[in-house]
Amino acid sequence: MRVAVVADHNGVALKAALLDRLVALGHLPLDRGVAEAATVVDYPALCEDVCRLVLAGTCERAVVVGGSGMGETIACNKLPGIRAGLCHDLFTTTVSRANNDANVLVLGAKVVAAELAVRVLEQWLTTPFSGGVHARRLEQVRALERGESLL
Repeated sequence: MRVAVVADHNGVALKAALLDRLVALGHLPLDRGVAEAATVVDYPALCEDVCRLVLAGTCERAVVVGGSGMGETIACNKLPGIRAGLCHDLFTTTVSRANNDANVLVLGAKVVAAELAVRVLEQWLTTPFSGGVHARRLEQVRALERGESLL
């Protein structure tokens, strides 16, 4: 699977561990930066970059690493068609994929230890979307993205 990976200055070390794990699992990671923690950057453009790669089909999924991951999740989810899930544990990881068909994984480097983040990544990559009632709900989300009301 082609996976775009990006981190702001808070997530440089964790990004490196995730890239290594993606390669070890046989995936094709695309490192979109940043390269060093000393480079303070604003995350919205980083989020847009990897999300547009997913939307264009250049990558099947993306991983975004920030400090808390909260702002990154908000920024990613502003792009119609992106379903970014902020995952702090294996439960939220499973829900993000099985129930919400998340195509972007967001991690907070100041929240999730590297060992757990690697486990989250592995589970996120292997958990399939369960469909069923969740497919109906995702169609409702797409309607909201189109500006339609559900009321």
